[in-house]
Amino acid sequence: MPVEAIEIHELNKDQLRERVNTAQRYAAWRDAHAQRSGFRGSLVWHRSGGGEYLLRSYYDGAGVRRQKTEGPRSPETEHLKAQWDAQREAATEREKALQIVLERQAAINRALMLGRVPLLGARIIRALDAAGLLGHGIRIVGTNAVYAYEASAGVTVDASVTTTEDIDLLVDARRTLRLAASDEIAGGALISLLRRVDRSFERTRQNFRAANRDGYLVDLITPQADPPWRAGEVRIGTADDELTAVPIDGLTWLESAPAFEAVAIDERGAPLRIVATDPRVFAAHKFWLSAQPGRDPLKRRRDAAQAAAVGRIVGRYLTHLPYVADDLRMLPRPVFETARPLFEADAP
Repeated sequence: MPVEAIEIHELNKDQLRERVNTAQRYAAWRDAHAQRSGFRGSLVWHRSGGGEYLLRSYYDGAGVRRQKTEGPRSPETEHLKAQWDAQREAATEREKALQIVLERQAAINRALMLGRVPLLGARIIRALDAAGLLGHGIRIVGTNAVYAYEASAGVTVDASVTTTEDIDLLVDARRTLRLAASDEIAGGALISLLRRVDRSFERTRQNFRAANRDGYLVDLITPQADPPWRAGEVRIGTADDELTAVPIDGLTWLESAPAFEAVAIDERGAPLRIVATDPRVFAAHKFWLSAQPGRDPLKRRRDAAQAAAVGRIVGRYLTHLPYVADDLRMLPRPVFETARPLFEADAP
């Protein structure tokens, strides 16, 4: 399929400066958030059998509440509790202060028109990140991955390439996935997580897909097994209406490729972490899809446009990622060679 010329716009100096500021401040906030999260649970005095004990309560990795005693009340346990309380308060205050910094940065980002990721998609990606799945068994693929590539390159691509009302989640069938413990996520299920973002999400008749009242779609996809009859059911949680990943041919290349991480900015100017697949493999896969005769013609045109845009981004801006066979052995040789022209610096 012919590749149409795709407009790519470089960020100006002010935009580039604030993109850097955003990434740095977001990194500081994530560090503070992780530190504060380390103080989840409680450390309280508890009376038992005529004595008083320091009791620690927490949830384990399976979401089961656990309790353990740190010992009877003594100068040592009193010091332990005082130190824990002081460190937790300091971590909480640091996170709050950096949250205010991020909110101010978001206003700057909106003024500079840096917001790119659609708000609902951004909220879903953040929820996956908070649940411990993003980059640990789930990657963002499809249109939303383009936001990671353009963010890393300091450019934006034509809206016709990135406009989307859905999100594709690639689940690694080679891994056992579990959501981070939370009593608010029933059965550790992806569908429950989506409902925390938007209560109207429901699984559709297609068990791999959830949709909200506005028609926004979330698809859970996985590579086709080889041979197909060896495929097993790939699910994350145990809820009755949990999503079941649909196997799709060609996704093994995306699954096997190196991960690609970038800080993007949503429509309100707030940062988020996106973990996608290597942009070289993304572009080669999209170009291959655009040539599949059984695929919807409109989707084939969009595939070709996204392949061209990402190939050009890699060839002109992400030059630390050369298009060489040794780095991309997960791609079949014919697929690799056919996509090569996309990555030339003067590609359309």
